Amino acid sequence: MANSLASAEPYTWSFEATVESLDDRDIVLDRTYFYPQGGGQPADRGLIGGTGVEDVQERGGAVVHVLEESIDVAEGDVVSAQVDPAFRTYCMRAHTASHVLYGAGRRLLDDLGYGGFGITDEKVRVDFSTPTNVDDDTLVELERLVNRTVWDSKSVTWETYPEEEALGMDDIAFNVKTEEGLTGEHVRVVTVEDWDVAACGGTHVANTREIGPVTVLDRSNPGEGLTRIEIAVGPPGIEQRIAEKQALLDAASVAGTAPNDLPGEIERLREQVASLETDVGSLQDRVAAAQLAELGESAVERDGATWLVGAIDGLDSDTLGDRARELAGEEADVVALVGRDGQTFITVAASGPDASDVVDAVTGEFGGGGGGSERFAQGGGIQADPVDVVDFLRQ
Repeated sequence: MANSLASAEPYTWSFEATVESLDDRDIVLDRTYFYPQGGGQPADRGLIGGTGVEDVQERGGAVVHVLEESIDVAEGDVVSAQVDPAFRTYCMRAHTASHVLYGAGRRLLDDLGYGGFGITDEKVRVDFSTPTNVDDDTLVELERLVNRTVWDSKSVTWETYPEEEALGMDDIAFNVKTEEGLTGEHVRVVTVEDWDVAACGGTHVANTREIGPVTVLDRSNPGEGLTRIEIAVGPPGIEQRIAEKQALLDAASVAGTAPNDLPGEIERLREQVASLETDVGSLQDRVAAAQLAELGESAVERDGATWLVGAIDGLDSDTLGDRARELAGEEADVVALVGRDGQTFITVAASGPDASDVVDAVTGEFGGGGGGSERFAQGGGIQADPVDVVDFLRQ
């Protein structure tokens, strides 16, 4: 039973072969240039005897082609086969791009280790093992180095070495966990000229210029000690760049500045917003202080205690709580301040009556929840307008 010749001769896309075995839709040939799924690279697509190839897997030392439907052939028959050139070319470019990305990582990241990779129709992911924090600046530099290497047209070669010799090579990327590149007692080594050396069993282009444009999409942390870098190769990468460029131009237009000046303009606007927020906060404090001062003129007497009750705008529950504590005991026996932050809330401070009883009475009447102690309590989620809560407490 023959192994796939795809990795050794990735540019061979049409061939004839003899049927060795056939089991319904599963067919094994005496030789094949279809790449079986493995090592992060998907299986080739194409035709055998005019019938679509649904999947290609290596089982028990044989390359099994799973057809979309059974075909009328027998063992010993010769069949024509065609590997889908578009998908094969994409996988060759994408797989080689992952090596170039790893080579870029060698130059930017500390204690770099290889954690695996994978190809889909939309993107390629490469997992790095590194203590380096891959921030936005690092992502940009990775993309720059990858595309510069594509432009420099570096040759890509592959060769098989005895396993012991390959493992002794300096700076070779080798993933023992996935056994990528292993072929029995040998290791297949892919070399990007003056850039990267890695054990790999996939299909590759012969020169980095064939990869085309590469766009770095994102990074994430799939596991402890791992950083995942995702890239797009070819049309998906081009579309991503166009979308990013359009977004940049739109943002610059809204900001009324040039794209290159956008970061500075955003920082200026952030500082302006922060200053305005400070001014607004100061005004809210002044308004709230005036409202609190007015409350003193409308204190009510209940059960021998003085109650200061009112609705205060523009302050959150914590700030109102502080104000209530300041006033309780000096201005009134009970200070109940009601506000609204999405939903109505109440904060109560007391020096005589039980503050938690006041909150319970309000939430029992209008819904919501809360709690606290005799001296201080708060409630939230109240289903009523602050004015209605004040009227209830004044009764």
